[in-house]
Amino acid sequence: MKIAIAQLNPTIGDITGNAKLILEAAQKAENLDAKLMITSELSLIGYPPRDLLIYPSLVEAAVTELEYLAKNLPSEIAVLVGTVTFNSQANETGEKSLFNSAALLGNGEVKQIFHKRLLPTYDVFDEQRYFEPGKTSDFFTLEIPGKTSESLTKIGVTICEDLWNDAEFWGRRNYACDPMKELAENQVDFVVNMSASPYRVGKQKLREAMLEHSTNRYQIPIIYVNQVGGNDDLIFDGCSVVFNKIGNAIYRASAFETNLAVVEFNPAKKDLIVTNFESLYLAESEDEEIWSALVLGVKDYLRKCGFSKVVLGLSGGIDSALVAAIATAALGKENVFTILMPSPYSSDHSVKDALELAENLGVAKQVIPIGDLMKSYDNSLQDLFAGTNFGIAEENIQSRIRGNLLMAISNKFGYLLLSTGNKSEMAVGYCTLYGDMNGGLAVISDVPKTRVYSLCHWLNQQAVNNNQNFYGAENLLITEQQNIIPENILTKAPSAELKEGQKDEDSLPSYEVLDDILYRLVEKCESLAEIIAAGHDSEVVNKVIKLVMRAEFKRRQAPPGLKISDRAFGTGWRMPIAKKSSW
Repeated sequence: MKIAIAQLNPTIGDITGNAKLILEAAQKAENLDAKLMITSELSLIGYPPRDLLIYPSLVEAAVTELEYLAKNLPSEIAVLVGTVTFNSQANETGEKSLFNSAALLGNGEVKQIFHKRLLPTYDVFDEQRYFEPGKTSDFFTLEIPGKTSESLTKIGVTICEDLWNDAEFWGRRNYACDPMKELAENQVDFVVNMSASPYRVGKQKLREAMLEHSTNRYQIPIIYVNQVGGNDDLIFDGCSVVFNKIGNAIYRASAFETNLAVVEFNPAKKDLIVTNFESLYLAESEDEEIWSALVLGVKDYLRKCGFSKVVLGLSGGIDSALVAAIATAALGKENVFTILMPSPYSSDHSVKDALELAENLGVAKQVIPIGDLMKSYDNSLQDLFAGTNFGIAEENIQSRIRGNLLMAISNKFGYLLLSTGNKSEMAVGYCTLYGDMNGGLAVISDVPKTRVYSLCHWLNQQAVNNNQNFYGAENLLITEQQNIIPENILTKAPSAELKEGQKDEDSLPSYEVLDDILYRLVEKCESLAEIIAAGHDSEVVNKVIKLVMRAEFKRRQAPPGLKISDRAFGTGWRMPIAKKSSW
């Protein structure tokens, strides 16, 4: 029996559009002789829907669309669709009114419904806010083509977190029940997992280690189908994978791309097999993985929010250089507009470096000097500021002039403004509210400064080696033996250039020290004592922690940023991307 894996890119709230994606995939799967197609978690409404779920009209539209989809699917294929369903007992029991569900569609109808049992509430997840957990772990049966009616395949259904509670693997139990264990006791032939697992650096290795452990432990194969695409700050990498019953990965879908593939269940071996073996490719480095995630995140953010072009300021520094390269790879050079806004404190090489970068990328550029604007502000404020020393207020005026100009261009032409601040700066508040923090998307706000350098070196290495086999390469002007990021941008000391001779390290620890402290504080949740015990100076650690606490307000005023690490510095809750179609 052939089973299709549909790694799709749904849009949150676009129920009609998502149903169309599922229908088109099912038609292709039928042409491949598949008898079952599996989609990802909440594939009909997109993940995460968050507070869209409080609108009954959305859920009612999902129910209607599900029935319509069932009637229009090819007759020879069954399809598992992720959706939401009403909890009919909620009013009597005081339970949540919705379930996170999987619907089995076939023969023109909704044949069976399965509910997610384990509802995560950590990191980016808040599912207990919306959903009631399912009470049982269940399966369905399909007749094996060419066999007698008694020859049925038992297929266990799990949804995302349902597989993430193996006490033997994690060393502890996080939930009261273990759906995988219960399905094994029901002697299912294989298990499907419909997932919407957000990307995190190195997460695929963890997923696969967990799936390998489960298949080894229970001798039951697993088909793991993950969503792909960007939805606001979250990026989904796909990487759907199939493990046979002895724990070998026999298929892996492409990362960061939609995909449709077929595997086969062999009833004699009670195992999943792949006839045309596909290379099990994973990114060669973390830099390549992160680059791909950021390019996809920018591409999908614009597409799903209805933008086609971006504008950003080029300072001649490494942060704006990386953002410009990511935007070009995501959107194409014709859709990226860069603005250089030199002040009297901008060095000659910064302007030269920015112009060289724009040339290397092939993007449009405009130079708007801000010296005269600065003088106008000085004249307006001279009486009020008389008798005071030049300081942060005057420095920030420059950044706010630039932010105002960029927002004017964004408003005038309908371009999305990309902000260019990195995670290290955002964490400690080394940025200007209503200045360089202006924008609609903070592309690298979850990328530490040391990783910014690493990504730029990696990108240049691809260009020097004339390697065009990486995500978005087709949109970059790659010339053999030529860097994309100018060498001087990589080697000069980082500076905001808001006053004479300014360097970042005049105000901050070295970025190597700062990023390690932030990693321990934010992502590993280490205490002050633990960070100091790791070898950091206590005075420096205390300074960084105070800066982080003081910067919280700024971070909450920042645009949403693409999330690539376990714990990003949050920018506050935002309405998720949603396309209100029939609901």
